[in-house]
Amino acid sequence: MDIDVFVAAHQAEWERLEALSRRRRGRLTGAEVDELVLLYQRVSTQLSQLQSGAPDPVVVNRLTTLVARARSAVVGTRRATWRDAAWFFTVRFPAACYRTRHWWIPTALVFTALVAALGWWIADSPEVRSSLAAPEELREMTRPGGAYESYYSSSPAAAFSAQVWTNNAQVAGMSLAFGALLGLPVIWVLLQNAVNVATGVGLMASADRLDVFLGLILPHGLLELTAVFVAAGVGLRLGWTVIDPGPRTRASALAQEGRAALGMAIGLAVVLLVSGAIEGFVTPSRLPTWARITIGVVAEVAFLIYVFTLGRRAVLAGETGDMAASDRPADTPVAA
Repeated sequence: MDIDVFVAAHQAEWERLEALSRRRRGRLTGAEVDELVLLYQRVSTQLSQLQSGAPDPVVVNRLTTLVARARSAVVGTRRATWRDAAWFFTVRFPAACYRTRHWWIPTALVFTALVAALGWWIADSPEVRSSLAAPEELREMTRPGGAYESYYSSSPAAAFSAQVWTNNAQVAGMSLAFGALLGLPVIWVLLQNAVNVATGVGLMASADRLDVFLGLILPHGLLELTAVFVAAGVGLRLGWTVIDPGPRTRASALAQEGRAALGMAIGLAVVLLVSGAIEGFVTPSRLPTWARITIGVVAEVAFLIYVFTLGRRAVLAGETGDMAASDRPADTPVAA
């Protein structure tokens, strides 16, 4: 493709599309609106031809900007409303969670099995425990009122909840953001968390205080870890999309899954806010152990019901967790 000839042949169309796009929709006549739509479709196809046949960066950037501006003029813009937020939390987010259940449920099972195995190994092996810390340090961590127990009351409840929420949101965000790197960073994040939890299980079990440890971690840990599993599952799915995009083009598949992952980051931040509040206010409270664990179980069951009722219903209705069709960027036609 001769880029100079191509530009000369279509320059007038591009200038006309730019002129129409810069005018307000209400100031266009009916014929001009039809012309705007026709030119938008035509220039989108030309952009695809350039990208596949002669990817000149200057011309491609110009047409990409022009097509984006024209699309905004064609479909218009709208402001987010409370209805959008309600739709997100009742349709889009639960649908995305339900749709990815085949990734995060196995992730949860493997994580739990790994924690159990590592915890048993640490509890059963004095050599392993001695490699972790000196005997005096281990006693300080596991004794009544020691580090494992005092950790949850080391700061005022509100500040502690905010800190925990920030840290957990970062873990979830890393799992979602780095999933496109074939999922390898997600596996690393999961392994680090598994080792941390297993170390606490093993050390407290070796001190015959596993019941105390579980009483401290279960109230908030059930919901918190579920959110991490969902984020990890979505990240792994995103990584697999790079390998096998299915019937979609790889760019289209990554765009769709990436938009869904971005939405899930917002939803999971809210879930982690709830678990952080439980960890800050319930876990270190004077409530009996059974009451604290019950609160954690209720929060976990409520989330699972939310996903498997609203999410299932939304998926059966055709929702994928992606943003509304009117808000998605247009897929550029692929030149044959």
